Amino acid sequence: MAQALILDSEALNALANPGERGVLALRMRAVLELARDHNSVVRVPAAVLSEVCRTPRLDAALNRVLSMKGILVADLTERIARRAGHLLARAKLPSSHAVDAFVVATALDFPESFIATGDVADIERLGSGFKQIRVFRI
Repeated sequence: MAQALILDSEALNALANPGERGVLALRMRAVLELARDHNSVVRVPAAVLSEVCRTPRLDAALNRVLSMKGILVADLTERIARRAGHLLARAKLPSSHAVDAFVVATALDFPESFIATGDVADIERLGSGFKQIRVFRI
């Protein structure tokens, strides 16, 4: 398997709404370009969509990002869900951090993953001890 770039809701929003996200959008575009230059796969965990999808009009920008070449939504499988639950228990975090746990659980499917996030503290806590995960603050 290839190296992966995993996008959380802040990273996805930055790409979808560059006019509102300013510097975050510029960072995310640069990160996405680097990922493509290194032939990395880019994944958005399906659970992330629950944090960003609101109305068909607002979703149009997200849909444009999700239709970009190389960006795929990673299915929320039973295996990923169980792994996320175990990560929450290990980090002693409540289920209100479930989407962050799904992001980390998805990243663990790859031998090397970079998670682009605006929520570094929680992602690092959930991914603590996993050397194949690196966290990038956008």
